[in-house]
Amino acid sequence: MNMIPPNTSMDAAKKQFLKEFGESYGYPNAPKHIDDLRATEFERLDGNVYLDHAGATLYSELQMEAIFRDLTTTVYGNPHTQSSSSLTSSNIVEDARHQVLKICNASPKEYKCIFTSGATAALKLVGEAFPWSNESTFMYTIENHNSVLGIREYALNKGAAALAIDFEETAQSDTFGSTKSSIKVSQHPIPKRSEARVSNRDPTGHTYNLFAFPTESNFSGMRFNLDLIDMIKEDSERILGGSQHSRGSWMVLLDAAKGCSTEPPDLSKHKADFIVISFYKLFGYPTGLGALIVGNEAAKLLKKTYFSGGTVAASIADIDFVKRREGVEESFEDGTLSFLNIASIRHGFNILNTLTTSAISRHTSSLARYTKNMLLALRHANGVEVCKIYGLHSLKAVYSGVGPVISFNLKRSDGSWVGHREVEKLASLSGIHLRTGCFCNPGACAKYLGLSHLDLISNIEAGHVCWDDYDILNGKPTGAVRVSFGYMSTFEDAWKFIDFVVRSFVLLPTNSINLNPLRSTESSHHLTSIVVYPIKSCSGFRVDTWPLSSTGRELIVI
Repeated sequence: MNMIPPNTSMDAAKKQFLKEFGESYGYPNAPKHIDDLRATEFERLDGNVYLDHAGATLYSELQMEAIFRDLTTTVYGNPHTQSSSSLTSSNIVEDARHQVLKICNASPKEYKCIFTSGATAALKLVGEAFPWSNESTFMYTIENHNSVLGIREYALNKGAAALAIDFEETAQSDTFGSTKSSIKVSQHPIPKRSEARVSNRDPTGHTYNLFAFPTESNFSGMRFNLDLIDMIKEDSERILGGSQHSRGSWMVLLDAAKGCSTEPPDLSKHKADFIVISFYKLFGYPTGLGALIVGNEAAKLLKKTYFSGGTVAASIADIDFVKRREGVEESFEDGTLSFLNIASIRHGFNILNTLTTSAISRHTSSLARYTKNMLLALRHANGVEVCKIYGLHSLKAVYSGVGPVISFNLKRSDGSWVGHREVEKLASLSGIHLRTGCFCNPGACAKYLGLSHLDLISNIEAGHVCWDDYDILNGKPTGAVRVSFGYMSTFEDAWKFIDFVVRSFVLLPTNSINLNPLRSTESSHHLTSIVVYPIKSCSGFRVDTWPLSSTGRELIVI
């Protein structure tokens, strides 16, 4: 796709966009056109551009009206109480379990749904209850959320090994001189802990290992090929080069918190053992609720230590006696379920079922591709590229595509980096909501930004921590800018964001300023006056004239 010519209005730009992406944009089979959906169910977005759906998507007003009507007309009692209102809650919970399994095409005969307080709690549950031994290995891809990396603590404390891996493509020549590409797995072992509480093998004498990866990277948006599940389960020795980590049986954990909103895993084809989901990533509300989908055979291996209300059939207070419940869900759902939140998710699923996740995927991907192409086409007046996008080159054997996420950094005309926090602050002033930093994905951040271990340690010693303002250290970015689209995002959101980037960061020819990425102007501009307020509540002082700089940088007075 080429850059839209100058002097093009937003309406004209949209027409050109629809020529290329019209078949993917919107929901032709839904009751409302995308523009009507946005106008009637997301009125609160008027004047705002929300581009952080990878962080949390938005609930619709119609969805909340349905939830309010449901909760104000139905009596939901504690599911542990033996009453009609309790039965109502129990029935809605069981129905919700089936809806969760259905979105991942998981058979109730093979999988169970355990409700948790979020995706992180689901991951924590797996780490706590997995049958680690001193011969086990916890292996995970570099591109994983911190909540997945945290499982490493359980593995290492039980004497298991931990192994971070990444994939790279290598070229090999055969005897006929033809070149074939193959996938090489780079391994980064984490040293075992000498003080670990070493656990022996499982009573059966078997070793169990766990491999974790996301269905979609929350940093780059790259979707991992789910064939990796079969590859590690059936041929771990080939992947790991016959290392000691390949022994025993491998189980697979999928972090689907980000990817499930547009491309849920099909568990009828790809038999992962553990899958974690977050509902506010799917449809905005409720927060504080997630789910762990667990295979029946995998559930039998989990070893629960803690017991609580709801997980026991009987206990005696003053002697060491407890009889646990035998059902998978009952065994792992501590205390009273968040049954009102669970009752609310069916109204979110109604949206997904109406629009369909396949249509949502096409719609959001069309916006992401358009935005990506426009950003890549931007150049400063001297020809220097404006935008560096991460995750453009992928390995087909490892990745199956890209989700509606764009992670990038901006450059000035002299080639130096624009700090991601500077972008975030200016975007906020323009009513644009996006996210910056490493997005709790340190491995992907270091990988794409080219940060070595020495760089990372140096940054930490300089005082850099998550969410601070140290966005450039030693001439390198410490994080990135991320925009992500949701089912209610529109072309206008993408266009306004590109407009913001050009107005704020693209250097145009001397004495020329572009107020619109699709329209050029040639007249010079200068501020006629500016009032500075250096002290709160005190009067400011006025500057009569302040010419704009020709360096492309902006002066921000806070």
